[in-house]
Amino acid sequence: MSAVPTPHPLPLLTEPGPLAPGRFGELVGTALPVVQGPFGGGLSSVALAAAVSEGGGLGSYGAHIHTPEEITALVARLRAATGRPFAVNLWVPQEGEAEALAAVTEPMTAEHAEHVERLRPYYEELGARPPSAVDVRAWPDFDEQLDALLAASPPVISLVMGLPPRRLVTEARRRGIVVVGTATTVEEAVALERAGADAVVASGSDAGGHRGAFLRPVRESLVGTFSLVPQVADAVSVPVVAAGGIADGRGIAAALALGADAVQIGTGFLAARESGASEAHRRTLGTPEARTTVLTRLFSGRTARGIPNRFVRDMAAHEGRVPPYPVQNALMQPVRRAAAAQDRPEYLNLWAGQAAALAQESPSAGSYLTALVAQATRALGGAPAATGIRDTTATPDSTGIPTTTGITASG
Repeated sequence: MSAVPTPHPLPLLTEPGPLAPGRFGELVGTALPVVQGPFGGGLSSVALAAAVSEGGGLGSYGAHIHTPEEITALVARLRAATGRPFAVNLWVPQEGEAEALAAVTEPMTAEHAEHVERLRPYYEELGARPPSAVDVRAWPDFDEQLDALLAASPPVISLVMGLPPRRLVTEARRRGIVVVGTATTVEEAVALERAGADAVVASGSDAGGHRGAFLRPVRESLVGTFSLVPQVADAVSVPVVAAGGIADGRGIAAALALGADAVQIGTGFLAARESGASEAHRRTLGTPEARTTVLTRLFSGRTARGIPNRFVRDMAAHEGRVPPYPVQNALMQPVRRAAAAQDRPEYLNLWAGQAAALAQESPSAGSYLTALVAQATRALGGAPAATGIRDTTATPDSTGIPTTTGITASG
């Protein structure tokens, strides 16, 4: 594998403290080993990404629904909002999706008209116009998105749902852009490293939002975060970022002890005031209702984890019948937008991970990040965090529990 790119020459915000940057922080140029999850579907915001980056973490923005022109403008806005590193995320197309999109014609076929009719009661209740075939087909092209993103040259490009194209890796190295891939299994992590990813997010099945499986079906790729992280850490040499079910400092400490070099937190930052989540969505996080999450294809055509509501329950029988992404995503867009505008959480895609009940609404992303650092420091016993622990030859301590560098059985 060729050498990893040199990060943009930005100084760390603070001297390394109890929660050190670790290998991932050193790679991307952040003071903290904390990444804000890149939300898609309008849940990201420039304000949130900038706040996390300014606080010492890696702010992220999910741009998979943006046109190339919008991506160019987005990167410029992020640069204007923060002088610190940030990431922009895209979705890699999966097999069959382009064909499904091309099959949507005007007038619609009987099959696609059936999908619209299934949702008509929701369009009518919310006063939303059903999308035409032209609306459905108006979906950004991945290759054009990638061209625009490379030209804009953000510090970090992250991907989900597949391997980085060779041309992305080649051009990113030329421009000094760090490439981060997302794995839901050990095999995917190994494939990402071989494809040239500079770091791998190990996304456990606990994670909220869309599942990124790409080598096997989702049902065969549901590995919990704290089962996945140590196996991925053992299997690859690049930095590993743990994601899924981490919402407080205890989760950060546990992930680092299991071999992660950093953590990615999604739902916790979604609860921050700067996120693009609706008020109704944020109100649901941190409540007993958020203790239950399900995997569903109903909102987008790709499997995603969220809090079940009336729509999910009413449409449960149709899980296997909805069209694939991005067709179902386009059909549901009017419903989601109208529900958010009308404060109707019963029809919203309430994406959330399995630790969503821990994600208390915070006055700002900065205050949440500060709390995370304090909690993680306490959980680590106040000692410097030995991120990326991979010593498999540790010897038992007096309790009989094997210990590794920097972490004891009591720590």
